[in-house]
Parts: sequence; C-alpha cells; structure tokens
Amino acid sequence: MGVAEAAPSKPNAMATLNLKGITKIYPHSGDQKKAKKKKGEPEKKTNLQVTDQGVIAVQQFNLDIADKEFIVLVGPSGCGKSTTLRMVAGLEEISGGELLIDDKLMNDVEPKNRDIAMVFQSYALYPHMTVYENMAFPLKLRNMDKAEVDRRVKEAAEILDITQYLDRKPKALSGGQRQRVAIGRAIVREPKVLLMDEPLSNLDAKLRNQMRAEIIKLRQKINTTFIYVTHDQTEAMTLGDRIVIMKDGFIQQIGTPQEVFDHPSNLFVAGFIGMPQMNFFNAKLLAESGKYFVSVGGCKVELSAEKQKNLADHKVAAQDITLGVRPSHMVLAKEAGNTLTATVEVSEMMGSEVHFHANAEGKDVVVIVPTMNAEGEHIDSFRAGDKLNLTFSGNVCHVFDKNGKNLEF
Repeated sequence: MGVAEAAPSKPNAMATLNLKGITKIYPHSGDQKKAKKKKGEPEKKTNLQVTDQGVIAVQQFNLDIADKEFIVLVGPSGCGKSTTLRMVAGLEEISGGELLIDDKLMNDVEPKNRDIAMVFQSYALYPHMTVYENMAFPLKLRNMDKAEVDRRVKEAAEILDITQYLDRKPKALSGGQRQRVAIGRAIVREPKVLLMDEPLSNLDAKLRNQMRAEIIKLRQKINTTFIYVTHDQTEAMTLGDRIVIMKDGFIQQIGTPQEVFDHPSNLFVAGFIGMPQMNFFNAKLLAESGKYFVSVGGCKVELSAEKQKNLADHKVAAQDITLGVRPSHMVLAKEAGNTLTATVEVSEMMGSEVHFHANAEGKDVVVIVPTMNAEGEHIDSFRAGDKLNLTFSGNVCHVFDKNGKNLEF
C-alpha cells in the first residue's frame, strides 16, 4: 500500500485526487429507451438528462482535491453525489473523463488496488464476528503479521473510543457504536483516501451531532484525504474544508462553507444552504446616479460598496430580480417608512429569539429576531394577523436574475 509500517497512523503517502470531466451514464435497457425518449424531457421523478445513450447521472464533474483535504459532496437525493463517490471507489464504472490519484490514472484500476477505504450508510458489519474481528478482517485478508493487526486494531479502537467493545458482537451495540466500528474497520487499513457515504443518516439527531464531532476529531488524528457524501447541509457546513453542491448530476458551486453561505452562485445554492431557508422576493434592481438599489414593496435599499463594485464590474443593468435575504438578516423596524410590510401567520418563541412565519409581498417568509432589542424591550407581543415592518441592510442582499444566476458572479 505504500504506507510506512513504522508510523501506521501517520502515513507519509500523499493523496491528491483529480476528477476531470467525470461522467456517469446508465445505459437504457430493453424497452426502457423507447419509454424514456421524449425529446430529451426529464425522466419521471428526476431531472437527470436522458439521451440516446442513457440516463446521465453525473455530468462533467471537475474537482481537484488537495492532500488531507476534507471534501463534502452535498445535494438532494438523486443529484449524483453517491454515484460520484462510488466511481472514485471503483464500485461504479466511469463512463467518461479521468480519475487521477497522486497523478496516476485510476479509471480501470481494481477497487482493492486504489488504496481507498469506504464507510457505508448501513455499517455493513459481519454479525457473527466480534468488533475486534470485524476491524481485523481487512488486514487478515492481506495476510498481515498478527502483531501488526493487533496493534492497528487497538490503536483505531482507542482513537474511536470503542476499546471496551472489542469483544462484543455488533447486535450488542448502539447505532452510533456500530458506525464507529465501521469507521474503525476502514481506518485500520490506513488508506490514502477515506470515503464516507451518508454515514450518519441512520442515527437519531442527538447521535448525529455527537458523531459529527467525533468525525472532526478523527480527522485531526489521522492523516487521510476525506470525501464525504451527505444530503444534510448542516453536516456539510460543519465538516467540510470545501463543499461541492450538486443538483441533477451537475456541480452548482464549490467553495468553503463560508463562501457558499455568503456568496451563493445561484438560487438553488442560496435556498439549499442555510437553515431556515433564505427568503426570496420578486423585486427590482435599480441603477440611479451610478449606484445600485434594490426595491421590494415599500422598501428601497442601497447595496453595499462590495456589491456595487461586483455588479458594476459585470456591467449589470437595471432589471427585475429575485432578491434573497436570510431570515436572521431581516430587521424589525418600529415604524413603517421605507419598510417591507409582512403579516404574521405563526410566531415561535425559541428562547433567545423569535421566529416569525409571515407573508410579505405574496411570499412566505421567515424572520428571526432577538427576543430583546437594543433598548432592552421584549419582542413577544406579535400574534397571527399582526403587521411587521421589516427592513434589511445593503450588505446582506443576494441579487439573482430571473434565470436564478447570482448577478455578482
């Protein structure tokens, strides 16, 4: 495997990955082709492109992954993220493009020869084996020295805090403990690349939070490149050095969690990243006296200097837009006047803040405000049917054209 035996948990091998134009096409079978071929219309229940060749599950996937980077692929079900991961693992054939690991072409290399380990959603543990035997199994297949197997298993068990369970069978463990065993079985191999396919989706919310923290700690303890697949944007935001947001087989945006939160490239990314979801309004982008403003309802706001420059650099003209403002960036004004009027439908007291579900300009919006304002007054008297006067500053506006593209890009 090219891993130094003297320092098993600190492999010296580099693990860069380059995915160049990776494409996955599932060919039609039998009469399926005739049934699906309707002038390139989307297949039923999905927006994946259907061609004469078949269903295109992943299209022109381009990504360079640095050594020891933690990359998260995120998107809704059916977007192609797990298919991409399985192509990297060698479990799916690559229909087009090139996969390079450490500058070596891997398209036709057997999975066992790629120096990759994978953790599945279903744990995939052997029920008749103890935890120790499950973790030792991939090493015994390689006829590794018994003492070395023992050392690696115990070291991994210590890292994952499952030493006390080594003699138990999987059925005696909780879901979180089983997932740690599955991760342990992967890391004893000391792979160059560790792939994780929705490893936390079978756990309850509390366990998911705990395991997220465990994976962050694990990442600090082992020198491995991670590729992690999830549909949960909270996992993506907390785990990834960079996140790759996918939809319908295409990459929508690649960036750090903060970059995609602050500067979403399109309407889909803006709506997908962030909880609660970003509010969207039908609005106007105005250009007056060399400056840009957004106008929605009775509210007109001058955009920040950074946004002014970005729009000017792209020579953006005044136009009808979709305006995006995150719930926590909406501000409750005391009085009407250059404000957006919203009607409260539901008010949720959340302790330190109130979540208002309201209607503004015919759109359902969420407004998050502190329960106490700067003057020390409590915000708790709004009920269904009450009016809110809302405003926002020019640095938190996201301006999208009617095709969904961020006009700052």
